[in-house]
Amino acid sequence: MPTVKVGEISMYYELRGEGEPVVLIAGLGTNISPYRRIVDELSKGFKVLSFDNRGVGHTDKPDISYSMEMMADDTAGLMRVLGIASGDVIGVSMGGRIAMALTLRYPEMVKSLVLASTAPRVVRKGGMPAWFKLVKRLRTVGRVLGRSPQPYYAFVRQFDASGAYDCTARLGEIHASTLIVHGRKDRLAPYALAEEMHSGIADSKLVTFDGGHIFMFWHSKRFANVVIEFLSSLPR
Repeated sequence: MPTVKVGEISMYYELRGEGEPVVLIAGLGTNISPYRRIVDELSKGFKVLSFDNRGVGHTDKPDISYSMEMMADDTAGLMRVLGIASGDVIGVSMGGRIAMALTLRYPEMVKSLVLASTAPRVVRKGGMPAWFKLVKRLRTVGRVLGRSPQPYYAFVRQFDASGAYDCTARLGEIHASTLIVHGRKDRLAPYALAEEMHSGIADSKLVTFDGGHIFMFWHSKRFANVVIEFLSSLPR
């Protein structure tokens, strides 16, 4: 099981494929398992780094306050340890906020940015989808992601960190080529926030799926193809 020390924590990671490096940052409460079909597609033409964020999976789960900046530092530290000076970065949901924090803190490490089902800030009003309520409830008894269940305190640490982040006022500072991929029916990150992000990041591209927050798991091949098309269009 590949783990490396990054700062004060040990991080679990997987490297797949050959070619230009692509870094995939997972969302709230998920280890890398749900993303493997996406990684399978991407790794046909790229070297894909995926990993468990702090607080989930086989990575350490300190019971301290987390922040998106802290988790961006984790990502940058892991890339350095593995000899990846820069790469194309994909962030899903909370992972998208980590990716934006990474880009703002270490712009030299981000060649391009793919932001999926995410927004520069969290809007928590109205009802949450039933599946999200279920996931949150099951974590109280540690029954989600059975191979490496996430303790409830660690879910809360991630949840609070994700909700506290807001880089709306700094979107104009993101200069990496950016693809925004979003489900029109997303209730956790409303589509209007994706449009706002598209307006705020100069020359960004917005691709819309007819689905909700986790559309990429149901349409993993199409999602991967959209990402591959974008990455392949970039100057190298």
